[in-house]
Amino acid sequence: MHLNPHMHTEVDYARSGYGDGVVEAGKKNKNVVVLCCDLTDSTKSADFKKQFPQRFVEVGVAEQNMAGIGAGMAVEGKIPFISSYAVFNPGRNWDQIRVSICYTNANVKIIGAHAGISVGPDGATHQALEDIAMMRVLPNMTVLCGADYDQTKKLIIKAAKYKGPVYIRFGREKVPKVTTAKTPCTIGKADVYRQGKDVAVIASGPMVYEALAAAVELQEQKKHKKISCMVINGHTIKPLDKKTIIAAAKKCKAVVTAEEHQWHGGLGGAVAELLASEYPVPVKRVGIQDTFGESGNPDELMVKYKIKKKDIITAVKAVLRMKKK
Repeated sequence: MHLNPHMHTEVDYARSGYGDGVVEAGKKNKNVVVLCCDLTDSTKSADFKKQFPQRFVEVGVAEQNMAGIGAGMAVEGKIPFISSYAVFNPGRNWDQIRVSICYTNANVKIIGAHAGISVGPDGATHQALEDIAMMRVLPNMTVLCGADYDQTKKLIIKAAKYKGPVYIRFGREKVPKVTTAKTPCTIGKADVYRQGKDVAVIASGPMVYEALAAAVELQEQKKHKKISCMVINGHTIKPLDKKTIIAAAKKCKAVVTAEEHQWHGGLGGAVAELLASEYPVPVKRVGIQDTFGESGNPDELMVKYKIKKKDIITAVKAVLRMKKK
C-alpha cells in the first residue's frame, strides 16, 4: 500500500479535499451541483461556487429545505452535494434525509463538515459526535470518512459516480497526510495499511494516523514483548467490508477500533455487530465515551476524551489480555 513517507510532518485540511474534489467532479460531469447553508467558505463549497457559479445554490440557514431541494434536483438528474456542518447536516435535517432522500433512494451526496471533537473552540453544541450513527441506520445510505486530504478528495470524486445517497464526513483541523494521490481507495473496500498478527486496529478519519503511530510504538517497545499490529483504514463505514474485517479477525483473534465519534453506533459499533454475528473475537473500541465534548484546544480535547495514540495502545494491551483468557 502506497502511503506518504512524510506523514509525520505534512498536514492539510480534509475539507480542502472536499473543495478540490467536488470541483474536479464538476469538471467531469455537468450535472454535479453544490448547495450550501451560509457556510460557503468554511466548508470549502466556495471553491465550486467560484468555478461554477451557475451550478451553486446558497440556501441560507435552512438545512431541512436544502435536503428537500437536493432530493428534487436529484429526481431531475442532477447530482447535488448538500453541504454544511455535520451538527446541522445531518444533525438538523435527519427527517428530510430519511424521507426525501433515503426512502426515495435519491442520488444526493450529504457533506458533514467540522465533524468530531477536534472542531475545538466551537464547543459541545458544534461537535458532531453522533452523525455516523444517525446516517448508518438509514436504509440505502452509504457512509464514508476519509483519513486526510487526498483520501477525502478521492471519496468525493467517487461519490459523484456512485448511485444513491452518500454521507461524507470530515473535520475542521489540519490532519497528517497519511495517503497520497497514488494510494488506492475504493468505496466499500477497507484498506490494510500495515500487516500484523497479534491484533487488528481498524480506524477511520484522523484516527488512522494515530493507529499507525500506535502500531509503530508497539512494534518498537523494548521493556515488554513487541506487539505486531495490523492497521486497517475503514473509510467506508457502510457498507462495511466484511471480507477484509473477518479475515483480519481470523488472523489476529483480537480487534481494536478507533474513531472520532461516539463509541456507540459508529465504526466500532458496526465492527462489533459484524464480528458478533460472523466471527466473535475480543473487541475494544476507542472513541468518545458516551459524553458531550466542551470548548477547548483540539489536540487537548482529543487527549482529554482519550482518542490519541496512547489510548489505542492501552486498548490493544487490554484486548490482548482478553484474548489470552
